[in-house]
Amino acid sequence: MAFDVEEIYETASMILRQNLDIRATTLGINLKDCIDSDFSAFCAGVYYRICGHASRLVAETEELERKYGIPIVNKRIAVTPVSLIMETHRTPERFLEMGKTLDAAARDAGIDFIGGFGALVQKGLTRTDRMLIEVLPEVLSRTDRVCAFLNVGSTVSGLNLDAVNLLGGMLKQTAAKSENAVGCAKFVVFANAPEDNPFMAGAFHGVGEADTALNIGISGPGVVKSVVDQNRQCDLTALSELIKRTVFKITRAGELIGRELAAAMDVNFGIVDISLASTTARGDSVAGVIEAFGIEKIGAHGSTLAIALLMNAVKKGGAMASGNVGGLSGTFIPVSEDAGMIDAVSKGALGLDKLESLTAVCSVGLDMFAVPGDVPEETINAIIADELAIGVINNKTTGVRLIPMPGKQAGDLVEFGGLLGTVPVMRVNAFSATDFLKRGGRLPAPVTSLRN
Repeated sequence: MAFDVEEIYETASMILRQNLDIRATTLGINLKDCIDSDFSAFCAGVYYRICGHASRLVAETEELERKYGIPIVNKRIAVTPVSLIMETHRTPERFLEMGKTLDAAARDAGIDFIGGFGALVQKGLTRTDRMLIEVLPEVLSRTDRVCAFLNVGSTVSGLNLDAVNLLGGMLKQTAAKSENAVGCAKFVVFANAPEDNPFMAGAFHGVGEADTALNIGISGPGVVKSVVDQNRQCDLTALSELIKRTVFKITRAGELIGRELAAAMDVNFGIVDISLASTTARGDSVAGVIEAFGIEKIGAHGSTLAIALLMNAVKKGGAMASGNVGGLSGTFIPVSEDAGMIDAVSKGALGLDKLESLTAVCSVGLDMFAVPGDVPEETINAIIADELAIGVINNKTTGVRLIPMPGKQAGDLVEFGGLLGTVPVMRVNAFSATDFLKRGGRLPAPVTSLRN
């Protein structure tokens, strides 16, 4: 479908006035054929494989920015889940060395983040998977660009509580070892993780993908808010239609950039992720969109309905614009990375319980939130299990990016800076589910998984 002059002018206005950007260009790279019995040769192969592709990604991305004038904010790499390529090199020292290799390759090529240091454990843990989890505090605290993930549940497999029960302690160790607990911001645990997600920290190159695939993440909360601001009196049906049309235009711009970049690099074009991703910049807030709907402050009663309306319209608009919509494709509501979310938590409008209810209709889950450092690891495990159960039962992707802040209490503010923003420490229910979680085992898959 060709672009007409009016659509070009509208897109230019979105870029100049409403913070439209390409939030992430993420190149997925297969590392399975780098495996070597000689670990030094293995690491060297991984390094040069990544550097070769990543350097070209950076160069071609910068060329497209100059050509079209649209900001491309992050250049990222996602690799084959590391647990799959480390089976024959299963020692803590070698896992750490592989993490440092990935970090060096990303740094030397000018890449912002590299994802894939993780494992798919939704039905069980191998010895290699357990070793990876044990070494994560060292890897996340001693690298700058490496991001990690675990997929511990799916609608088909259920939820692996034995894996979940390893995470509270791991996160508390990571927080203690890394400055300002920032290592925890580079780890996400999923249910129903997509294999083509371009956003960090959860990006990885799925086992069903080709050798390389380019995935694009777009973002336009400011564009959507502008449309809502101009239509204060319309009913929900009309409002949904306006948002849908806006996301249609945003998605078209993202696919244009993605296809041209993939062609220039001679790699497969994967997907456009149409998620509305916030930053702390003024006018770039998903919470701001919800409040423009007529919600006094996100977290008030009615917020779940508002998020559901937004999600529904975003998905329909993206699907209408492209046959290659994928990844998470919905609405992010990270606490620390959205100025409106930070304000709502700080003012008491939004608590952890309400945030969890919002995630039942948003695309990602409990994202970038902090809890007091003295919260027991069993409680952290329970928070994670609750959120992922929503994904398993409702056949949707949910994730958790949780930061236990050493020495901090509910109400404290912690400044991360940059893309990670500022995080208010949230109050946690003081009652325990320890005896329930220590049963372990696996939450069985729901009956809705029986679709054959």
